[in-house]
Amino acid sequence: MIRIPQVRVVDEEGNQMGVMPTAEALRLAQDRGYDLVEVAPMASPPVTRLLDYGQFKYEQARREKEARRHQRSVEFKEIRLKVKIGKGDFDTKVRRAIQFLEDGDRVKVTVQFRGRELSHAHLGRDLLVRFAEQVGEHANIERQPLLEGKQMSLVMTSTHKPKMQRKEEEQDGADGAPEEGDQTEAPAESPAAAAPDGSKPVAAGTGKTAGA
Repeated sequence: MIRIPQVRVVDEEGNQMGVMPTAEALRLAQDRGYDLVEVAPMASPPVTRLLDYGQFKYEQARREKEARRHQRSVEFKEIRLKVKIGKGDFDTKVRRAIQFLEDGDRVKVTVQFRGRELSHAHLGRDLLVRFAEQVGEHANIERQPLLEGKQMSLVMTSTHKPKMQRKEEEQDGADGAPEEGDQTEAPAESPAAAAPDGSKPVAAGTGKTAGA
């Protein structure tokens, strides 16, 4: 798969072996029981490395999964209240906010004023403070009650990990838990380095390309 006539070779220990013909580098990799993987195709000459290609793919997939986990976007939810809201409706709103917070989302709680209610803005503030107390262990106050036009709101951030991240961690724990008597170890950290230009590596002798 590597068609360049000459390549720069890095051995399995990370030592530079210099530039050599591709065919010679491939024989060297095969003699040592490794694959010849192109890790920097845009270099001149391209840089290749001796490594276990299956292990390299495993580590690459693990890094991509970890990156996706941290890219999970936090949603912004809004709960709306009325100054004269009943206890039952208030409790329902609190439970709904807790559900959002348990999923790792941010929550904005807004009190809407109608007519002369605006002259009693302190009632809205008291309502928001009481709401925040009800969800206390699930949230931190990001912004204190603020009057904006005919409404007052506060913003809370979750103290929980995002739901998707929790599921992935639980799954990782289940997948990684060894069975009784199983002493198999996870593959060691791959010696392969990502290509500086972000290109996908090509493995010689395997008939495969990374990401295939």
